[in-house]
Amino acid sequence: MNVLKFGGTSVGSAKNINNVITILDNYAKDDAVICVVSAVGGITDKLLKAGELAQEKDENYSSEFDTIAQKHHSILSELIPTENEKIVAHLTETLQELKHLLDGIFLINELSPKTSDKLLSFGELLSSFIIAETMKKRGMDCLRKNSQELIVTNSNFTKGEVVFDSTNTNITNYFSEATQRITILPGFISKSTSGEQTTLGRGGSDFTAAIVASALKVNQLEVWTDVSGMFTANPKLVKQAIPIKKLSYQEAMELSHFGAKVLYAPTVQPALDAEIPILIKNTLKPNDEGTLISTSGEENGLAVKGISHISNISLITLQGSGMVGIPGFSKRLFETLANEKINIILITQASSEHSICLGIDENNVDAAKLAVDSTFEYEISLHKIDPIIIEDDLSIVALVGDNMKNHQGISGKMFRSLGKNNINIRAIAQGASERNISAVIANKDVKKALNTLHESFFEVKTKRLNVFITGIGNVGEKLIDQIQQQHSFLKKKLKIDVKIVGMANSRKMVFNEDGIDLDNWAAQFHYADKSSLRGFFDKVIALNLRNSIFVDITADEAVANLYDEYLRQSIAVVACNKIACASSYKNYMNLKRLSLKYNAPFLFETNVGAGLPIINTLNNLVASGDKVTSIEAVLSGSLNFVFNNFSNKNNFHDTVKRAQFEGYTEPDPRIDLSGIDVARKLLILARENGMVMEIEDIENNSFLTKDNLESNSVDDFYDTLSASEAHFQNLYASAKKNNCQLKYVAELKKGKAKVGLKEIPKGHPFYNLEGKDNIVMFHTERYPEQPLIVKGAGAGADVTASGLFADIIRIGNN
Repeated sequence: MNVLKFGGTSVGSAKNINNVITILDNYAKDDAVICVVSAVGGITDKLLKAGELAQEKDENYSSEFDTIAQKHHSILSELIPTENEKIVAHLTETLQELKHLLDGIFLINELSPKTSDKLLSFGELLSSFIIAETMKKRGMDCLRKNSQELIVTNSNFTKGEVVFDSTNTNITNYFSEATQRITILPGFISKSTSGEQTTLGRGGSDFTAAIVASALKVNQLEVWTDVSGMFTANPKLVKQAIPIKKLSYQEAMELSHFGAKVLYAPTVQPALDAEIPILIKNTLKPNDEGTLISTSGEENGLAVKGISHISNISLITLQGSGMVGIPGFSKRLFETLANEKINIILITQASSEHSICLGIDENNVDAAKLAVDSTFEYEISLHKIDPIIIEDDLSIVALVGDNMKNHQGISGKMFRSLGKNNINIRAIAQGASERNISAVIANKDVKKALNTLHESFFEVKTKRLNVFITGIGNVGEKLIDQIQQQHSFLKKKLKIDVKIVGMANSRKMVFNEDGIDLDNWAAQFHYADKSSLRGFFDKVIALNLRNSIFVDITADEAVANLYDEYLRQSIAVVACNKIACASSYKNYMNLKRLSLKYNAPFLFETNVGAGLPIINTLNNLVASGDKVTSIEAVLSGSLNFVFNNFSNKNNFHDTVKRAQFEGYTEPDPRIDLSGIDVARKLLILARENGMVMEIEDIENNSFLTKDNLESNSVDDFYDTLSASEAHFQNLYASAKKNNCQLKYVAELKKGKAKVGLKEIPKGHPFYNLEGKDNIVMFHTERYPEQPLIVKGAGAGADVTASGLFADIIRIGNN
């Protein structure tokens, strides 16, 4: 004999009920079938709402009833298109009984637990009737049996406790004589020993099926729902979640207790006692394998089987020095909550005995505080303990697995993963069995926590990076192209999944939590929201995604001023914007400190040398214990391009114009030509070398004229360049005469820093530096005679984008 249970979604529409009937028909070909059904999806909530409205003297309860009636008539008419007066009359009569009950609640202004059970029982009675009658009309050997005639409970209304002796006798006696191939049983409902209607509480239809399966000692209980088994995490929140093939009873109970709504926890106990396996199946995808729950789970080498959570939790804390060493406080606290029928979900206590922390449903907080403060009123008045402390808007996330006790480092990995993503843990609980590790976190962090933990424990080491880019100009476009081009390679070879989740230019900003479609990203700006720096930041925080990286591809001081706020949210910052690192030394060190404190990388390799590994090379020298004694460098690709192309045949004005047109200078070329850009780069290298230095400490020997430096606009600047052509020709002529090349050089030596134009003689490493190339020579104690040289393209959209991309990858490999 087969026992199958179908949940509310499985019988939530005529289409789904047809799926159920097909499944039952197939099973009945081989053996007799008992089918336990829930109420039509959403009907139990509507019945409860109608009852509450009636109790509150709100006449809208009639509208709720009309919706319930219309839903059932609609389903029946789809399943049995030909009018059948007898079936319709019975359905109408049952609905009329429901209406009379609601009218009575409205008149007496009362909805007692006893009446509530009678009210809610209509859901299962209606659905089971419709399904059974449909199967009969289709010629199937089917009969509906009212579960209230089989399952006996005490008079604890809304959650009846089963009297198993009587119940098991009723079930075995009935089915020993039943001849029909298919029996439809309404789940959830029962009767007390005195004959009053009761219900089995939340998830009671699962419980009904388990009770029947246990009494008949069937080989397997099947629970059919709208998902293909129990998943490694909630698939609605974690899209990478996968079904778990096998679980032990204990693992299933832990997962169901912590919010895995596929299975109601008490369901497991009767099956566990009778050692009956439970198979979770998908009504909408009946061929999917599902999850088998039995005495032993799957030995797949994974210590953690699943991750679950309970939302809307409150923590109540009883604390005080008067509790230390005094027995009885825990007993009194638990008894107080038990008397209020408040379930304790999580318990943790400090070893000092100074505090006890409990997790409860947030709906019970007011009653808990009132009761506990009353119980400990005397101790509170003497200041031996504090009034109860309440913390709201919390959730519990839990790792579950039988084999966790045999694996070291599970807790450490869990808390490290959460901490790296700025998920604060308010309380921790772990049983001695080590089957469950629970952490209390903020409600707002649940999705990020579940995805973070799932990535850490289940996703074959693939790490998703959620990238937010501000500044979609030439460099930004190149970066997007590079990320798109290398996406498959990174995912396959480095196990890094880079998703651009947000991007903004000066006018519009676009977001997509699942990753922006990079094949068509530009078109999405046509329908985007208006851009603002604060709006962009707020959206990044609201999305609250794991492994978030903010990429700044602007030269905007206002953007740089937001770095500290991103870092405080444990969001990594990657910047080619030099303003932050070249600002005050205090601000530079504050960003470094925040990066360490909040475990959020702050990388800015492209601040110096675009894509060249200049800062990384310097950091490696310092970290390995070498001492950098001096730095000589050509750090401006734009200036090198200008002086490599300027001659007595090409005027200076046109050469600068060309450099700007080809993207080698900033939009305002005065930043490059004044030397301030090189000075900033040298300042950053000095600071990375451990020196305390400000921009004012760098000697800047400008080659520009006074008129050039005092220009009021970019156009004005170009006018002054034309007017100063003789000055620039003199600089070129002098270098030519001395058989030298003009290079704008940065020097750091003996604690002194300076930048300026120099005539470089033949034989010097800088002499043949071509195009837009940069070069840096590190003289160190380990490289005293022949310096360590880093050389290559130091400007251009492609190389700058590649430098940014390299920093993103570095974070992914961290």
